Amino acid sequence: MKLNLTKPIVFFDLETTGVQVGSDHIVQICLLKVLPDGDESDVTYLVRPADENGKTIKIPAESTAVHHITDQMVANKPTFAQLAPAIAEFIGDADLAGYNSNKFDVPLLVEEFLRAGIEFSLQERHLVDVQNIFHRMEPRTLVAAYRFYCGKELDGAHSADADTKATYEVLKAQLDRYDGISYTDRDGVTSTPVVNNIEALSRFSGNPQWADLVGHIGFDKNHREIFNFGKHKGKTLAQVFQQEPAYYDWIMKADFPLSTKQVVMQVQRRLVEEKRRIDQEKLQALKLKFEEK
Repeated sequence: MKLNLTKPIVFFDLETTGVQVGSDHIVQICLLKVLPDGDESDVTYLVRPADENGKTIKIPAESTAVHHITDQMVANKPTFAQLAPAIAEFIGDADLAGYNSNKFDVPLLVEEFLRAGIEFSLQERHLVDVQNIFHRMEPRTLVAAYRFYCGKELDGAHSADADTKATYEVLKAQLDRYDGISYTDRDGVTSTPVVNNIEALSRFSGNPQWADLVGHIGFDKNHREIFNFGKHKGKTLAQVFQQEPAYYDWIMKADFPLSTKQVVMQVQRRLVEEKRRIDQEKLQALKLKFEEK
């Protein structure tokens, strides 16, 4: 089934130095862009992982064992910071799709852009995670998904280009297979969520209870940001920062992803603005009281 698109969508996959969003780096990225008229274009880059000073970061042997990318293969390749402008331009305003992308690939891509000093907003983008659709409808791996939906064996698994193109084919096959098929969620609500609409697929495959990209910060029933970890789990960020201001400083100095820290800073900024507003109202009230005398 051809995707029903109102704007471009970019399927992408990353191979990395590890699985920690806050500290690991991209060593390969493939992007496949699909336009509303069905035209496709793709790019693949090998990336030399590097710290903020441009110093090369070695690829752990256990990571190389998975994706087969070695230090020698990326030794003379550009860093992500050098590639970032071209990658951002290729993506443009497109929606994003991938396999396990909401949990890992999107947060790490955003993290790399932030490290490179490029603001990569997700505000106007829909995120479609093919793995979440697959796992909720047919819980298996990408290799099994490709075999199950497309009737083919996935040659070159754990290669970014092979995985990216397989993910695109799987999503199209999912649209055919689940056309009109109902799904019942954990709350007992039944719907037919797998439809040829990127916004609907984004809602179904996303994580609406997450305030950040990796789930460290969530939302409560009143849509207030809450901690999903640690001694303050379940408490709102606003409550904790008011009662224990040092906890904000600890988070900002700890090894959390920059995208998580952005959410934390937004909450802190709101608290500061609210305090300023209250202080101004109190000052105005005192002025009026003084003038009355």
